[in-house]
Amino acid sequence: MIEQETATAVPTGSPKRRGKRNANLMLGLGLLAGFVLIAIAMPLLSSADPQAMLTSQRLKPPSWDHWFGTDRLGRDVAIRVAFSTADSLAVGVIVALLACSVGTLLGLVAGYFRWTDGLIMRVMDGIMAVPGIMIAIAMISVVGASITTVVLAIAIHDVPRVVRLVRGAMLSLREEAYVEAAALLGSPPWSIVFRHMLPGILAPLAVVGTYIAANAMLLEATLSFLGCGLPPDVPTWGNIMADGRSLFRIAPWIILWPGVVLAIAVLAINLLGDGLRDAFDPTTDGAMR
Repeated sequence: MIEQETATAVPTGSPKRRGKRNANLMLGLGLLAGFVLIAIAMPLLSSADPQAMLTSQRLKPPSWDHWFGTDRLGRDVAIRVAFSTADSLAVGVIVALLACSVGTLLGLVAGYFRWTDGLIMRVMDGIMAVPGIMIAIAMISVVGASITTVVLAIAIHDVPRVVRLVRGAMLSLREEAYVEAAALLGSPPWSIVFRHMLPGILAPLAVVGTYIAANAMLLEATLSFLGCGLPPDVPTWGNIMADGRSLFRIAPWIILWPGVVLAIAVLAINLLGDGLRDAFDPTTDGAMR
């Protein structure tokens, strides 16, 4: 009996075309665009004051006048959540950019100059052995709570993830014919690394950057909820939830709605990351979803 082999169809087309057909990517982009629009529009177009206190409106449940209810000082939770969008997103974006920049540089060095590989990777292994929240709490306890300290503390724990990704890609790219040809032609190491090898790493780097941003937003909210995150005068979703921590039994909406918004934002970023991964890798099954 002759067995017939069925070939698996591999999606064709450019990453841009595959991305347009990817439901995860389109949904993630749409949700994230909505959050960015809110972050830009609220300070510019709204005359509402997120710090306005009305003692007569303390701990009011959600209603037509106060969509997300009010907190213990009579502040409108919906307005505070909307105005906090910019700072919460900024934490995720800045952490992702910082971790990817430092991690890429260290990964390029470790992957190309093999004599540095052992030292750099042992340091990265040591950082990964400590939970990220412990690093953040330790730094904040020593230096003090500020947006700079929180961003640095979160980014430090995510750097090893980027280093391992870039180093692994570099070790693979070193064996490519065009890299060996560039070395034989006398190209300097910096030219080989940045002109010939770095472009091949940008696609997976963009994907891991989205996951770092989502994780940073969750970790910032966790630190703020525990009372060791950003200062209370910096409005973030985590700080709003921290305000309602002691009032959860009588006013659960103070924690519920900022938590729902945070979950949607993290979901949007993760969907964007999944969509980018599928768009850049045509062999994945999700590329045609």
